[in-house]
This record gives sequence, structure tokens and C-alpha cells, in this order.
Amino acid sequence: MKHEEFIKDIIESKSKFLNEVSTYIFEHPETRFQEYNSSKKLIETLKHEGFEVEENVANIDTAFLGKFGSGKPVIGFLGEFDALSGLSQEPGIAEHSPIEDGGNGHGCGHNLLGIGSLAAAIAVKEYLEANNLEGTVIYYGTPGEEGGSGKTFMSREGVFDDLDYAFCWHPAPINAVMMNKTLANYQVKFKFKGTSAHAAQSPELGRSALDAVELMNVGVNYMREHMSDTARVHYAVLNTGGTSPNVVQSDAEVLYLIRAETLKETRELFERVKKIAQGAALMTETETSFEIQKACSDYEPNRALEAVIYDYLKREEAEITFTDEELKFAQKIVDTLSDSEKEGAIKANESFGAVVDGEKVIGKPLSDVVHDYVVTGKVMLGSTDVADVSWVTPTAQISAATSAFGTPLHTWQMTAQGLSSYAFKGMYRAARVMANTAVHVLHDETLLSEMKEEHEEKLKKQPYENPIPKDVNPQP
Repeated sequence: MKHEEFIKDIIESKSKFLNEVSTYIFEHPETRFQEYNSSKKLIETLKHEGFEVEENVANIDTAFLGKFGSGKPVIGFLGEFDALSGLSQEPGIAEHSPIEDGGNGHGCGHNLLGIGSLAAAIAVKEYLEANNLEGTVIYYGTPGEEGGSGKTFMSREGVFDDLDYAFCWHPAPINAVMMNKTLANYQVKFKFKGTSAHAAQSPELGRSALDAVELMNVGVNYMREHMSDTARVHYAVLNTGGTSPNVVQSDAEVLYLIRAETLKETRELFERVKKIAQGAALMTETETSFEIQKACSDYEPNRALEAVIYDYLKREEAEITFTDEELKFAQKIVDTLSDSEKEGAIKANESFGAVVDGEKVIGKPLSDVVHDYVVTGKVMLGSTDVADVSWVTPTAQISAATSAFGTPLHTWQMTAQGLSSYAFKGMYRAARVMANTAVHVLHDETLLSEMKEEHEEKLKKQPYENPIPKDVNPQP
């Protein structure tokens, strides 16, 4: 039996059980580093499937790994399972209907992502066992991707050092190889300390920390004109110092997310932002301090591995079909999107790999095509902690269609489709592609050597340096 048939049969035989696990995670949405129910469920599943489990990996309560086999190669599958705040939504309906007002929801599809990678790991484990082959497969439970950079913390502790190659995927409106580089980032909290006073009776005695935050934000806005086109700086005011306008605010905080194409450029921007904070403190006679919360590198794709994963993804194209019921529901979701969301769908999907032929999906509520694999040098204007794994070992990612065309991530519409039958179809498509690619490399030592040579050449030009300082710990 060809390995493709074997992989397909194994995944199909596990699908009912894995659907239940995905549904459980959907129904227990937990945000970064608080994924206690989800991680427990995944750990139970790994043990049920015969993996040896290690918990509290990298001193993170909700990080874990499941290992099977021995020897080389060591193959990794990255699984995410964290949710987002404020995206609670009833599944299966095309109108905004939160299960819990303000509650969490899987608006990035991580209830699918984690299970798709798990299905791939199980299939490769079964293949090794059935054929009595040497090799090790590891499923990595990586918490806190959303704003936490869990993989970067894990990478800092050497969790991925033994890997020969790794895979990840992402739920999306399209099917493609995610070949674009991404932006590195730093997330930093700036605090200002001033002096409180009666705002009317003795304003001359007060030194406003809130004024400092506002001046800092203005200064950073002026800096935007003098950054590279792909750099991004975002902020959120965390603490305004109170709700009484007749009191000069003595404390205020603002959170900054600083992004650029390389870690070097990101650090340079960070230094500029720090100077602006210091300037705001001087202008207001306040004191300022900063606290790095997390960071991640820019994604470094492995082109040799990508070429193979594209081949297996392309083989899936003829099998992508949808029922009338699925198409009708997807169209209802499309109908909820704004004109700008619909018009920007092609450009938005460049991030997921549709870099030259996005028009293939125009007019279709669900994508039934695989986009061409073309390396263009475009940058995905977002970040992922998969990047830090890619600096440690050859890594490839794909996207698989789990949502209606045009669906933006981090929206209630994405959550609404999280348990749809076509979302599960996309999840298992991704699982088959990753598993088949893993087995292909397992049998092709020449390809593995090419992948490693490519990876090592990049490290010669730019050695990997984990961006998170040793004294920074994961924060919920």
C-alpha cells in the first residue's frame, strides 16, 4: 500500500474521535497560557493514541509534547489551541450571536489547527509502527500563540533543538503553501509614574502620567512617517490612571506591539520607541520604565521542504468538493461581510499563500482550488511564533480552506464556521498533506540533506538569536 493510501485510511479511521476533541476545544475556549482544559484534553488524547507525554514543557503549565518512536529523523508537528477574547459565537449560524457576551472564542480556528497537526502526528506514528521503521514523531502542544509567543519561549529553552524538520498549518479561506516571510515583533509595556494633585485647586503640583502616555503616542505617530513600508507599530492604553478628571493621574500604562521584516530592524524600532517614551517623560516631569512581555522572530521558510509539501497539497485538489448545504451556509457567511472585506479578500489571502492567482476563487463561497506555489519575496504583514521554530529546524506551513472565501481571521464569522463540516474537511486535508510530506522526507535522505544544507546556509549568514530575554516569563 502506498503511504498516501495508508495515511488517508488512518486519518479517516480516527476522524470521528478527533472531531470530538476539536469540538471540546471549541467549547472550552481559553486564552494564552490559560488553556488548562484544552491542554488536558490533548494530553489525554496523545496518551490514548500511544504517545509518551511530557508536561509542563519549558516551565509553561499548558505546554507539552507527545513523543513516539526512536532514532532519526525526528519529525515535529506544531499544534496550537488557544482562543481569543471577545469572539464568543454560536457555531453554525450566520449572524452574530455570542454564547457569552464578551467571552472567548476560536476566531483564529485553533480548535482546528491543533487537531489537524495531531491527526498528522498520529498518522505518521502509525506508519512508523506498521512498517517497523526507525524515526521519532513529536507533537508539540504550543500554547499562547495569540499575543504570547509560546513557541518562542519554548525555543529559548531548547525544546525544538533535536528536530530534523517541522510542520504547521493554518485554517484559512484558501488552500496554499504559506511561503511568505513574516514580521518579527516585540510586545512591550511602558509605565509612567507622576504625581497626583487636585486638578483645579493645585494643578501646579501635579505631574500627569496620562499626559506622558498621550505625548508618547503622538511621538510614535510622528515616527510612522519615518519607518520602512512594511514596519508596523500598534498600541493599546492599559491604564489611564483612574476615572476622576479632577485628579491629576499619577500612573498610566500603554502596551506597544512593534513589528518589522527582520529582528534587527524590529530592535532598532524598539530603541526609537524607548527614546520617545523617555522624551514624553522629560516633557511631563514623570518617570518611565518598560517591560518586555514577549517577542518573536521573522519566519524563515525552507524552500526545499515547501516544494514537496506543495506537491502533496496539489494532489488533494481533485478531491476538494462541497455539498449544497455547505455552499449555502458559506454563502450566508459571505453575505455578512462588508463590501470592503469582500473587495480586500484577494489581497488578504496573499498572507496565506495566494500571491499570484487569488482571482481563482472569485465568485466561489468556498475554495476548491490549490493556489500556485510561487516565491515572490512578498512579506506577510503579520507575525507568528512558528518563526522561531523555523530558525531552529527546516519548517514548512500550509493553509487549508476551513472558512468561506473572504472571511477575516479574528472575527465572529470565523468562529461561527469552526465546527462546520467543511472546516473539518480542510483540517483533515492539512493533516494528510503534512503527514504525507513527513513520510516522503523520511524515505528521501537526499532531500533531507538538501533541506538541512539550505537551513545551515541561512544560519551562516544570520545566526539565530532568540528575541526574548532570559528574565522574561510568559504572561496570561
